[in-house]
Order: sequence, then structure tokens, then C-alpha cells
Amino acid sequence: MSSAVGMLADTITPFALSALKYGLFALLFLFIWRSMRWVVRGLSVAEAAPAADRGGRAREPGPTLPPGSSTLLVKGQSDAKPRTVRLSASMTIGRAPECELRVEDTYASQQHARLFAKNNSWFVEDLGSTNGTFVNDQKLAAPAMLQPGDKVRVGQTIMELRR
Repeated sequence: MSSAVGMLADTITPFALSALKYGLFALLFLFIWRSMRWVVRGLSVAEAAPAADRGGRAREPGPTLPPGSSTLLVKGQSDAKPRTVRLSASMTIGRAPECELRVEDTYASQQHARLFAKNNSWFVEDLGSTNGTFVNDQKLAAPAMLQPGDKVRVGQTIMELRR
């Protein structure tokens, strides 16, 4: 057995060994970069809960809902008829049972995206999904503000913000 390993080592050229070494180094770098990006993205979109004062009441009110823009028209690939969903201050979109807006879409992640109200506007952010979240056919890189009529695509499900 040791002679077979010795013969294999003799047949591999120094160039091939260098290529393997640098290839593994590149994979390690890619893994660390993706891990750090995931951590930073998780930290940058986390919203701090309002601190409570001594009486136990919250100092700041919760997010205010934008006036008028309170429904979402949802059209999935398997849906024969679009459905209308009333928006709350923050909604998670995905296939998981704990999501406020569940979609039956195999291209959507368990927790794919989040819709939330901030400063009287609606925003959408991707939660690190595999296939990405798109607003008007543009892939999200950061949370984006939505206007009435904007189309959000999660997997193959298309949602339109309505007044």
C-alpha cells in the first residue's frame, strides 16, 4: 500500500500540487468571506427593540404603518387566483410554518424575505435566501423602500404592493 502512495506522489507534477494548494486556499477564502458576509448582513439589518423606561413602558412607539399602503396582492405559480394579504408592521415571507406570509413555492427559502414599515414607508429585505429577492426585476443587495405598484418576487411568487 505504501508503495502505491509513493508511486502516486512521484507521478504528480509540482504544477499540479501548486494548483491543488491554491485551489484549496481559494475555497477556504471563499468560505470565510461568505461566512463573514452572512454575519455582517445579520448584524446590519437587526433592529434594536425599543428600551423600556423604569415604569416598564416602551420609550418609543412601534413602527408606524404607512397610510394607505396596507395590502399586498400575492400571485403564486400554482395559484389560480391572486390573493390579497393585509400587511402588518413586520412580516416574514417564506415556506416555514412560522412565517406570517407563507408561500407554497419550492424556489422560496424557509425564511426568504421580510416586509417591514419604517418612517411611514414599506421596506423589503432579503434574509439570506438561496435564490434572492427581486424588486421590479432588480436583485436586492440591501433593504429597499417600496412604492405602491412595485413588484416583489420571492422564488416564483410575485407580490405587488397596493394602496
